[in-house]
Amino acid sequence: MKHHVKPVFIGLILILIFALSACGSSTSGSLSTKELTIGVTGGPHEQIMEQVAKLAKKDRLTIHLKVFNDYNQPNTALDGGDLDASSYETLPFLKAQIKDRGYKITDVFKTVALPMGIYSNKIKHLKDLKKGDKIAIPNDPSSQPRSLTLLEKAGVIKMKPGTQTTGSTRDVASNPKKIQFVAMDPAQITSHLDEVTAAAINSNFAMGAGLTILDDSIDHESLTHNRYPNYFVVRNENKNDEVVKQIKKYYHSDEIKGYIKKTFKGSVVPSW
Repeated sequence: MKHHVKPVFIGLILILIFALSACGSSTSGSLSTKELTIGVTGGPHEQIMEQVAKLAKKDRLTIHLKVFNDYNQPNTALDGGDLDASSYETLPFLKAQIKDRGYKITDVFKTVALPMGIYSNKIKHLKDLKKGDKIAIPNDPSSQPRSLTLLEKAGVIKMKPGTQTTGSTRDVASNPKKIQFVAMDPAQITSHLDEVTAAAINSNFAMGAGLTILDDSIDHESLTHNRYPNYFVVRNENKNDEVVKQIKKYYHSDEIKGYIKKTFKGSVVPSW
């Protein structure tokens, strides 16, 4: 018996090591072609992905949606393996998160753009702004440059050269009307619209307040070839997975494009 203890013990250790290795690799490798969990933010991204899921179901691919209200959480969950993919963010936001937090995630295809608009309960045109008027703008580093670029395009201000995509109020080079910029949480701007002369509002938050970009904004970003598309995102090792290509096919279909145009009426536009 003594002569058999050592070989048996070694054999058990090898089996255990193999089992642990198998468990460790279960979260890596290609994504399932039968079932996926995709993170989205509530609103348009959720609604559109629900339609994508209906198309996928016809091919026996089940898509589960996990809805977030915090923009930071989906990337954390994706990087940690709790999600298979996400669909909700612009490229500047994604790159900032990767740089700051070391996430090993990447964009794979464009989804939709949510054009930013300027809204006001006090004026009909930006040319009606008076000296010292207040304009509310987003305080986050991905949306604030968009708002300032939009105001620059309308002739309200001028930005320092090269700061249109990353700049802040510190980069305003010319402000003839001495406009006062009130930076605040993007989600809170609509509730403060009556306290300022005008406000730059992301489409998802505008829609949440019952505002549409075509009917209610006094100025807005381009609805075609918008510079700020959102992206479908996966972990680096899954970028070329077949199922990701399949999701892209569903998302970029005529059915989804038609749904977006009919449902959102310009406040959300296809980016492909």
